[in-house]
Amino acid sequence: MSRTRSVAGSGQGIHRRSVLAATGAVALSGGVGYALRPSDSQAAAGESTTAVAASSRRAPAAPLAPYTKGTTVASVAAPRGSSGYRRLGDGPGWQRVVRSDLAAPKSGRAGRRTALAAFVQLTDLHIIDAQHPLRLEYLRSADIHAWRPHEALTVQGAIALVERINALRGAPVTGAPLHFAMTTGDNTDNNAKSELDWFLKIMSGGRITPNSGDPRQYEGVQNSGLKQYWQPDAAVRDSDKQAGFPHLDGFLKAAIREVRSPGLNLPWYSTVGNHDTLPMGCYASHGDSYLTELAVGGKKLMNVTAAEAQQLQAQIKKARDPQGVRYHDFLKSHARSMRSVTPDERRAPFTPAEYLQAHLDPAHRGLGPAGHGYSSANLDAGTQYYAFRISDDVIGISLDTTDSGGHYEGSIGTAQLKWLDKTLRDNKDSYAVIFSHHTSKTMTNLRSDPARPGERRHNGQEVLALLGSHPRVLAWVNGHIHKNVITPHSTSGGRSFWEISTASHVDFPQLARVIELADNKDGTISLFTTLVESSAPHRTDFSDLSQTGLAALYRELSLNAPGASTSLGGDPKDRNTELVLKKA
Repeated sequence: MSRTRSVAGSGQGIHRRSVLAATGAVALSGGVGYALRPSDSQAAAGESTTAVAASSRRAPAAPLAPYTKGTTVASVAAPRGSSGYRRLGDGPGWQRVVRSDLAAPKSGRAGRRTALAAFVQLTDLHIIDAQHPLRLEYLRSADIHAWRPHEALTVQGAIALVERINALRGAPVTGAPLHFAMTTGDNTDNNAKSELDWFLKIMSGGRITPNSGDPRQYEGVQNSGLKQYWQPDAAVRDSDKQAGFPHLDGFLKAAIREVRSPGLNLPWYSTVGNHDTLPMGCYASHGDSYLTELAVGGKKLMNVTAAEAQQLQAQIKKARDPQGVRYHDFLKSHARSMRSVTPDERRAPFTPAEYLQAHLDPAHRGLGPAGHGYSSANLDAGTQYYAFRISDDVIGISLDTTDSGGHYEGSIGTAQLKWLDKTLRDNKDSYAVIFSHHTSKTMTNLRSDPARPGERRHNGQEVLALLGSHPRVLAWVNGHIHKNVITPHSTSGGRSFWEISTASHVDFPQLARVIELADNKDGTISLFTTLVESSAPHRTDFSDLSQTGLAALYRELSLNAPGASTSLGGDPKDRNTELVLKKA
């Protein structure tokens, strides 16, 4: 009997909640690795890596049928008008594109195929504490898109995305129940504990007050009176209002009002991104007490000259200040220009260990698994990567591509690269889906990890070469670039896989992606990708400042954010697709 079975028809392990901890890395000295444990999350050396299935929604009793309601196959938010502030409305859906770059699709496959797995990818949520003292809003003096008018609404927007995922009754092509959701990093925006708490409650359920500092009112750039920022409640004729942005009485009060997330109604896993690891997503500054005190303190810089902003931004983009030393000096030189705000300890930066501990907190378990992929063994080993079984025939591997040495691009260390190779070899009879934050092209940061100063770092091309040496790797799923891009990869030995990069949920068009794996029973496998928007209506009502109304505004404001890219949705071949592979 074939090992390939429909997700709906496979009873073994579907409702088990345990996760395999990627505990650690292969030690450089002795080459001893830690095993993936099925239940106890304890590090152990020398055992084989055996994976346990992720939980999935219970399969419906009726025959499986494609479920496209609420996906971009059915409808997509579309701008009305071509200039000025554009309103959104209901637009036509995006058609599915069959891609034969790596294998020719065979006729009749739709009637033969069986589902292997189905899951949802969320990426680059960038949950923002918009009043945090160490934000870089003032870079807008030189770069209009360095601050976005919708940043106070990331919580409401992400909750609406959770609501959309919860409403999906099955996968859009195979109809299979969804196994799990995976976030692929930049879950938070500024490495702040306030943002991490909000993110975990969004994903697992709970009440959230997206406010820090003064509990009674907003304190930040949007009520500063500065014309370079949208002042929604004020009569100030700011630059955004001149471009058509509305005056909205009560907007800031509504933005910091308590909201409720139902939490995902399926298990979810977490992958770390550079904004989760580094303050501002780029500075290795956890050891700088001055910056930490500013983060929780009562002073906030809101305005600098264009020349100063341009210089600071160049230092960030060109990685001239990975430790934040020049940033430290920059803020000290502007101490007298800072405005008073209410101090708040919740804005403190979190360490990698605190990130893991927060995921392991039972209060944030939701529908599991405990730790959302991470385990106490990760804490012991100081790692943030792991593997888990998606279904009988498929494993998932979550990598940590962040570089704790600073800068926003990524890489991985030798220990993790060896662990990845070993995990794939130990599960050679299973298909594999790799998850990371960075794409292959953005893994160019080979700066040393301060926690492992003698370890070599490896770029994206080296990771591609390793994945290409394993015949049952199907896909590498990632984010970081905020754009839909799907790239075929093949090797001289005839092995191939797809790299699937998905747009963010902070920049328009604000998407997540459903990915389905199916055996076509003809020597090929198909990966189906289907983009989804949040549950918020496409049309906005400026008088509706409810939780749902704000989520709709979040999308429309992101469309109109000055300087925003218009190409992040990608080409049709990067959106809703069927990606065909030869079966290994």
